[in-house]
Amino acid sequence: MYRTALRNVLAHKGRLLMTALAVMLGTAFVAGTMVFSDTFGKAMKDSNSKSYSDVSVQVVDRAADAEATGKHRDQSAPSELTDSAVQQLAALPGAANARGVVSGFTGVADKKGALIGQTWSAKGSNFAPGANGADPRYPMAEGRGPQNDKEVALDRKTADKAGYKVGDTVRVASTGPVVEAKLTGVFTTDDPVVNTGGTLTLFDRATAQQVLLEPGRYSSIVLTAKPGTSQEALLAEVKAKLGNNPVDIETGAQLKADQESMITRSTDGLRTMLLVFASISLFVGIFIIANTFTMLVAQRTRELALMRAIGASRKQVTRSVLVEALVIGAVSAVAGLLAGVGIGAGLQSLMGSLNESMPSGSLVIKPLTVVVTLVVGVVVTVLSALLPARRASRIAPVAAMSSGDQPASHKSLLIRNTIGSVLAAGGLALIGYGASTGDDTGRTPVGIGAGLALIGVFVLLPLLSRPVVALVGPLLRGLGGTPGKLAQQNAVRNPRRTAATAAALTIGLTLVSGLTVIGSSVSGALDKSLTSSVKADYLVDAANGMALTAPLTDKVAKAPGVTAASPLIEAYWLLGDTSVKVTGLNPDTYQQLVKMQLNSGSADAVGKGQLLIASDLAKKLNVTAGSTVKASFSDRSSDTVTVGGVFEKGGVLGEVVMSNAAIAKHEAKPRTVAVLVKGQDGATSALKQSLTDATGANPVIEVKSMQDVRDGFSQTITFALNMMYGLLAMSVLVAVLGVINTLAMSVFERKREIGMLRAIGLDRRGIKRMVRLESVVISVFGAGIGLVLGCFIAWAINGTLKSDMAGLTTVLPYGQLALFLALAGLVGLVAAIWPARRASKLDILESIKTD
Repeated sequence: MYRTALRNVLAHKGRLLMTALAVMLGTAFVAGTMVFSDTFGKAMKDSNSKSYSDVSVQVVDRAADAEATGKHRDQSAPSELTDSAVQQLAALPGAANARGVVSGFTGVADKKGALIGQTWSAKGSNFAPGANGADPRYPMAEGRGPQNDKEVALDRKTADKAGYKVGDTVRVASTGPVVEAKLTGVFTTDDPVVNTGGTLTLFDRATAQQVLLEPGRYSSIVLTAKPGTSQEALLAEVKAKLGNNPVDIETGAQLKADQESMITRSTDGLRTMLLVFASISLFVGIFIIANTFTMLVAQRTRELALMRAIGASRKQVTRSVLVEALVIGAVSAVAGLLAGVGIGAGLQSLMGSLNESMPSGSLVIKPLTVVVTLVVGVVVTVLSALLPARRASRIAPVAAMSSGDQPASHKSLLIRNTIGSVLAAGGLALIGYGASTGDDTGRTPVGIGAGLALIGVFVLLPLLSRPVVALVGPLLRGLGGTPGKLAQQNAVRNPRRTAATAAALTIGLTLVSGLTVIGSSVSGALDKSLTSSVKADYLVDAANGMALTAPLTDKVAKAPGVTAASPLIEAYWLLGDTSVKVTGLNPDTYQQLVKMQLNSGSADAVGKGQLLIASDLAKKLNVTAGSTVKASFSDRSSDTVTVGGVFEKGGVLGEVVMSNAAIAKHEAKPRTVAVLVKGQDGATSALKQSLTDATGANPVIEVKSMQDVRDGFSQTITFALNMMYGLLAMSVLVAVLGVINTLAMSVFERKREIGMLRAIGLDRRGIKRMVRLESVVISVFGAGIGLVLGCFIAWAINGTLKSDMAGLTTVLPYGQLALFLALAGLVGLVAAIWPARRASKLDILESIKTD
């Protein structure tokens, strides 16, 4: 039986080709993902491991670290990292030396004024020379280190990228005024910021403290141990010296381990996301494999029955089919592994082309990658062939005297339809219940319901195929005449086969349409929210999301053409036991800049030091206009504040609105996230230029009209959708292979019928049209079911997001959905090219005498 199975694989290698390709593509996606994530992770770890080569112990100021990363910080915790702390730590018995480090965001402009690199990877630090005038951390390749506030040094990669030479004037900036300084040196470094494509600017110590933190203050202190002193011993000395100060103290080894752990988590997240889409491709492939073996078993009914008649047991027949699947799975998985290595190398090259400074290394092919790829390929193929193998074992020996497909019993179809109906109804009920909750508690029911509904619809597809295909019957007959009528009949002749072929496209279109509807709905809600809540013409903020400095906000407010302006301050307080974001605005101008729908109270309450509170939060805290509520502030003080009004949440406003002056009483350094500006003549190009000039043409600061803000949201959503579409492209390709495979095998199965059609007058063109229209019908059927299901699931998901996004409603982008349906028809047309050509070239007499 095993030899027979192997001979069958070789005999039907043409018909099994598409199945092998489907398995190969799915396993290649898996292997490529694992190779790329392992290679990228190792390169990142190797690059970052050099960063702590001279660090025995590092002391980090928590408050400074919060400021550098744009996070909310504890205002009551004083900074302890000063020159005095550096001297005390340097005097420890186990310390060879200690150096203070100032670190923060610093952008560098190129010669055209544009920011070099990305805002998230632009860093500034201090040049810390030793007795010999050199800083071992940043050895100068050209020139010398900066010595005053008019001098800077740049890393080699940044200087080369911008074409800067020693002696040139360089414009650098954080979120305050632009600094024009002379480039005194170009240095080399193994700093991970530079190794991953970022920029690094060095100032002298005093300037770095002034620009990045505050005079006399350090972000961290790095200690190097004396020979013979372990990192743990020096760590104990530092902890004993600093006591319970608000600092984080770690050894260099621990810092390296933490960094590697963070890189591992990041690469694991990337790997998980990619493997999810690889799993979708493999899931789609299951339908192709099962359909292929079902058709092969049907075509070999007499052969299998004859084997039963001469003594083969049911187990032997089952095993022979599974052995065929095992061989196909193993060969395809090996091919997929080889293709996956190529995909991994291609992704690495793509990353390098997008960011030439991204760390790279040799490909990493772990034994786990090989094992997982081979096991996945074999297991998926064998499991997919299990049902067809069981059907093969049930073929009676008497079937050797007949030919043709063994029809499914009415009982089996009844059971299938009953199970499908129960699953689909239960899934749709769960989806509806989850959507009705209106908050995140409904997401789990929606997720479970979506899975059940999808499975139920798959099971019911044979039942749905007849009425749905019948709807397009008149159109097919009108467009294709007799070939169109034959195409309709062929599409519903074997509903199970049609359903299995269409299911692959249903999966892809469910995901694509669902993502599209959610994206359009979120984009529409954000646009509506911004339009309905903002009167300002321009919004000025930092491209990296960092806080703006007070001098810059003052200059923006005084720019020519500005009639009203207000800094937008954010703080996080406790109202009762609830943590809330408090938005601060100037009481004398905010009503000219924002729209607020008050349910009760007065907008003027902001000027009296009272707060305005969103209706949802007011309901949660059980307060109304005139109520008082206990507030706990970031400076660890508390007080009772009065609710001056209740408004509908939305737009740029948080859950609580107060005056900037009231917030500043409890925030030592209020965090200004943006400035809202109203112009005398509206959003004009002259006003935009005036605001840009007020920022000193700072490359880090963005001056955006409300349309720019809306476009930014739309671009972000579009990018995310395009990335998802790209990742789903593999599953769509696998689905196309399924259509080609089904049609090709169907043509082989219907050779006699096609020969008879040719004999009674249907020409080659008619045969081609019949096969093409059949393919289009199957593709559009699967896509249509996917569109309906995807839109319904998207509606439910939107329902669970309403509590997080005010004004969210489901938006159906009819143009895009129609385009998806048209593309599905085009996919069917393309998939039919080879089978249709093959069918039209069949010899009439040879086909008619086919047994």
